[in-house]
Amino acid sequence: MSRDSNYDHHISIFSPQGRLYQMEYAFKAAQSGLTGVAVRGKDSVTVVTQKKVPDRLMCPESVTHLFAITPKIGCCVTGVMADCKNFVQRARYEAAQFTFDNGYPIPVSSLAKRMADLAQVNTQSASMRPLACIALLVSVDDEDGPSVLKVDCAGHYLPFTGAAAGPKEQEAMNFLEKRVENMPEFTEDQTVRTAITCLGSVLGSDFRGSEIEVATVVGKTGKFHALSEDEIEEHLNAIADDADA
Repeated sequence: MSRDSNYDHHISIFSPQGRLYQMEYAFKAAQSGLTGVAVRGKDSVTVVTQKKVPDRLMCPESVTHLFAITPKIGCCVTGVMADCKNFVQRARYEAAQFTFDNGYPIPVSSLAKRMADLAQVNTQSASMRPLACIALLVSVDDEDGPSVLKVDCAGHYLPFTGAAAGPKEQEAMNFLEKRVENMPEFTEDQTVRTAITCLGSVLGSDFRGSEIEVATVVGKTGKFHALSEDEIEEHLNAIADDADA
């Protein structure tokens, strides 16, 4: 047994090397889910994730990792699903409370900060545990324009031009880094197809429309909208045509 094994019993105890082992375990659990990718363009933002139905008897419509927090703010969550749904429920509560208190919808950056603050509180007490959940929040903000923010289980949050979460996060980030210079000028179709191409590239497989989930927000008045299977198939066919050209 390693000498550090005694330092992983409580989340509030640092090891002599300055590590919080319970937080590392939480990240490992959060990254054991499905891979999600978010990309922002000139006036739109897109989020894409895998869709896997764990049981053939389950209704496929009931399985999703994309959730609307407000009409204009969407969220892609990965990790332990029960924790992810708790995150979404609390985010909806915080967004509604902000609107009630201030009289206008919460900006996505404020929501990300609030959810990160709540996540960080869970790391301070031995009687609590962090949520095994990593979230990608997307919206087209009235002031900041297209926005992608990533909130992790330690309470860390940052805005991104393109972001990924899940088991293939690093490979997806490497893919997006090669295209980051052109992203600010991407149209809606380009953001959708870049995100789908990224996910397909890191997973090393071709998709059908029923095997991924895609959602977009277009323009400052746009709503968070999940694409239908037929709409996803149109984008997949366009990607295949571009590859053959």
